Amino acid sequence: MQSKVFMAIQIIAGLLLVLFGLNGFFGFLAMPKPSLQLGSWEYAVFQTGYLFPLISAIEILAGISFVLNKFVSLMAIVLLPVMLNALLGHLFLNDVSGMVPALFEVLIIIAVMIKNKNRYGEILKA
Repeated sequence: MQSKVFMAIQIIAGLLLVLFGLNGFFGFLAMPKPSLQLGSWEYAVFQTGYLFPLISAIEILAGISFVLNKFVSLMAIVLLPVMLNALLGHLFLNDVSGMVPALFEVLIIIAVMIKNKNRYGEILKA
């Protein structure tokens, strides 16, 4: 029962990642207006020309991985810095509107990593 609930949460998180990743490319969701500080940071990142598409691609790949339950531990490692940066950006740049989805994703990634902790043994060996 616990495994089915966890799998359902993982699939929901994966679908959200795919949705927000696709939105990064196509802009079909109306997003709340960010705070002035976060808006300035987002504009600077957008001006690089490559970072937002890269983030969106990572979200889509990780979301598909979570839904299909393939390479989940690897994608959790790749996705954690992206989502942690999103959470900390909302936290420190005074934008609470996007903090809840980012916090949800970070918590899901941590839960996925804890569930698959046996797979990280070789990576963390000294």
